[in-house]
Amino acid sequence: MGNLPKEAERGAAFLDEFIARKTQGRVNGGASLEEMAEKLRVSVGTSAPATRTEHRCTEVVLQCADAIPLEPIRWFWPNWLAAGKVHILAGAPGTGKTTIALALAATITTGGRWPDGTHATPGRVVIWSGEDDPRDTLKPRLLAAGANIKMVRFVSGAIEGEEHRAFDPAKDTTSLCDAIVKAGGVQLLIVDPIVSAVMGDSHKSAEVRRGLQPLSDLAAATGCALLGISHFSKGSAGREPTERVTGSLAFGAVARVVLVTARRKEEEANAGGDRVLCRSKSNIGTDHGGVAYSLRQTELEGHPGIFASYVVWGNTIEGTAREILAEAEAQPKDESDGRKLGKAQQFLSELLAQGALPSETIKAESRDAGFSWATIRRAKKKLKIRSNKMTYESDWLWSLPDEETSKMLKKHEDAHQKSVSILAKFEHLGEEGDEKKSDAEPRDDDFIEVEI
Repeated sequence: MGNLPKEAERGAAFLDEFIARKTQGRVNGGASLEEMAEKLRVSVGTSAPATRTEHRCTEVVLQCADAIPLEPIRWFWPNWLAAGKVHILAGAPGTGKTTIALALAATITTGGRWPDGTHATPGRVVIWSGEDDPRDTLKPRLLAAGANIKMVRFVSGAIEGEEHRAFDPAKDTTSLCDAIVKAGGVQLLIVDPIVSAVMGDSHKSAEVRRGLQPLSDLAAATGCALLGISHFSKGSAGREPTERVTGSLAFGAVARVVLVTARRKEEEANAGGDRVLCRSKSNIGTDHGGVAYSLRQTELEGHPGIFASYVVWGNTIEGTAREILAEAEAQPKDESDGRKLGKAQQFLSELLAQGALPSETIKAESRDAGFSWATIRRAKKKLKIRSNKMTYESDWLWSLPDEETSKMLKKHEDAHQKSVSILAKFEHLGEEGDEKKSDAEPRDDDFIEVEI
């Protein structure tokens, strides 16, 4: 032990003595374990002989399940935005994630209509962005989306003592919670980007969970839907969408709902929008289905020279997020793929010739016939096959297009309410009975691919 520091030598000597006494059965007969531990602390200089450290035992609280009241999930947008929960919105660059978040904020501030036609309850919104300026980007986009600006608050900074500094979501969450409570509460809190809440390595699960826990606690305490914006990792196409969120998988694990965006191929863009928003994961509701949308640019009325982007919602889309994104991001097909598509169209035509069938039945039959689901979905679009639901809980029914059925659907009083097409700039914000109309009359083919 000649090369060891003196403290280490004394510690080693103590351990030798401890082992010797224990072996001889003299530990309790001589000095107590506590006294020997104190001797070790003194020997290595960690405490003074006369000082004793008080050790407090942590008490674990067990609560009887019978005493816990049941509470339903409270949805601001059914199956998309839930009160008191963390949500992630992720996607590739250029898909308008921030613009989508602001469109959702605008809907809340006005009590307008969600993309699926359901109505929002009016409420306040708080926005923190570490990337965009409220003056030239965020506020113009809110105005373009028709938001009630008086219902929006931006996190502009933090005051520490007499110093005014930038807000840091990694350490100012408690103060933000207090500010939200003083403001009377909010329905939606947007954090852009969500990775800023992680003080450590965003690729390490433990550090991500530790960084997101204060935001999760804030959402639960204030009852707001927290929407964190993120990106897809490069080169992640084809993987499970939730796993594509940049950083640790903990981002997707902590979030109760994960929403993802993607661009659509040109031939699919005509069916309601050139981009798609879909649910990739939900621990508290349905985790499939999506909605098409497009991004438009406009000059703000009364503010010459100020332009902003806004969202125009399209039709609803069925399928899982992986299926929808795989179809949207698919590479151009060669001639052999064209032949496969033709055979798939023939297969579907023959399968549905006798009448409508549930999508799950079609999926099983097509798998047995050797067709991929992506090919079947492309064949469905080519054949203009309809997808309908008899009830909210029922399966999607696929049926061949029928001219008489199309006429009946268009005449049905509920057909337009259950489908959201590209009709007007602020269609999703209006109330029932509004007289707002589109800048251009809708084409007939706007209603062909609508899934209700």
